[in-house]
Amino acid sequence: MQHLPLGRSDIMVSEWCLGTMTFGNQTPESDAHSQIDMALDAGINFIDTAEMYPVNPIRAETVGLSEQIVGNWLARTGRRDAVVIATKVSGDNPGWVREGRGYDGAVIREAVDQSLRRLQTDVIDLYQMHWPLRGSYMFRKNWTYDPSGQNRQDTLDHMLDVLGALDDCVKAGKIRAIGMSNESAWGMTKWIDQATAAGLPRMVSVQNEYSLLCRMYDTDMAEMAVNEDVTLLSFSPLACGLLTGKYQNGAVPAGSRLSINGDLGGRLNDRVFPVTQVYLDLAAKHGLDPVHMAMAWQRTRPFPVSAIFGATTKDQLAQILSGRDVVLDDDLLAAIDAAHKANPMPY
Repeated sequence: MQHLPLGRSDIMVSEWCLGTMTFGNQTPESDAHSQIDMALDAGINFIDTAEMYPVNPIRAETVGLSEQIVGNWLARTGRRDAVVIATKVSGDNPGWVREGRGYDGAVIREAVDQSLRRLQTDVIDLYQMHWPLRGSYMFRKNWTYDPSGQNRQDTLDHMLDVLGALDDCVKAGKIRAIGMSNESAWGMTKWIDQATAAGLPRMVSVQNEYSLLCRMYDTDMAEMAVNEDVTLLSFSPLACGLLTGKYQNGAVPAGSRLSINGDLGGRLNDRVFPVTQVYLDLAAKHGLDPVHMAMAWQRTRPFPVSAIFGATTKDQLAQILSGRDVVLDDDLLAAIDAAHKANPMPY
C-alpha cells in the first residue's frame, strides 16, 4: 500500500481509504471495529466518516453514530497515532442535522467540537464540508444543473466566514487540515484563492464521486487538482456496488444498498447495466476480479487520488483487500479508455 501527501499538508495517507457510512446501520459496531483492524493490517491508515453517517437510510436519530463507532474503536485500542481521521460537516439537508440548517462559521465551531466528542479524540486530521451551500452538480444533478441563481458575492462572503472559523479551529489544535466534498473546479479555486489572499487554511483535498462509471473529474477538476495540489478522495470507486457485478441480470441481494433505497441514489437507468457489463467483461478477459480492476484503476490516474471504499461485511472487505497489489497493464488500460469513450456517463 503506497502513501501520498494530502495536498500541500504534511499528512501522509494511504492510497486507499476505509469509508464508514454503513457503520451503525448495515454494519454493527463489532464488525465495524474488525474492519478497521483489517484495514490497518493491510496498510491502510486513512478512515473517512461524517457527522450525518450512517446512511441507507439517513435518519436524524442515527446522525453521528458512525463517528461514535470510530471513536469507540479509538478509545478501546488506543491506536490514535496509527490512523488519519477525516470527517465532514453537513450542508443544508431535509432535516437530518440541525433541523436542516447548513453551515457557516458559527456552525463550524460547534460541529467540530461535537465531532471531536463523538470521535473521542483531541484533533481531527481532515475536516471537510460535505457539499457547498450554493448548490452542486454532484448527486446526478449534472443533467439539469443551473447555477444562474447564485450570488457570487454571497458565495465569497460565506467562504471567508467558513475559512475564518476553520482557521480558529486549526490554531486551537482541533483540526489539522481542511477539504471540500462534492465541489466544482470554480468552487475549489475560489476557496483556495481566498484562503491564500487572507492567510487562512488552504484546501488540501476534495471528495467527489469517481469510478469507471462516473468520470466527471477527468477534465476541469483534474486540471485544478494538478495545478493547485489538491488530492482527490474518490468516493464510490465501485459505483455503489455496480462494478462488483452483484446487481446484474436483475439481482437484488438481501441487505444490499439497492434492496434498501431502490435506485442507488438515482444511478439506475436503462444504460447502467449494459455499460457495467462492458467493464465486467473486460475484467474477465484479463483474468481479474472486477472489484480489483476498479480499485487498481484508481491508482493509474494523472492526478493524486486516495480512493474511499466501504464494505458492509468483513467478507466483502476481505475480497477488496485481497486485490491491493493488483497492477493493470497497458493493454487493459487502453481497453478501459476505449470502453469509456464508447459508453460515457451511464448515469
